[in-house]
Amino acid sequence: MRRTILTLASFAALMAALAPTAQAHPTNDRYCLQGRMWGYPGNCQFASYQQCQATASGTSAYCGINPRYAYSQQRAY
Repeated sequence: MRRTILTLASFAALMAALAPTAQAHPTNDRYCLQGRMWGYPGNCQFASYQQCQATASGTSAYCGINPRYAYSQQRAY
């Protein structure tokens, strides 16, 4: 009985260790507020382009795609 429990616990630990981790780039940082006062890549906390545009409104800032998101390697397999 102990051996069965130990085997199952070992198998569960192995599966947990091999499970894929969370995405490297969550969707809440897809766009960056960029400009003279923000630098590059800027303030990258916007999930949508509209959110970024609303924050940039009335300033000399503009919105761009987050370089970490844009150049991340997409794995399709």
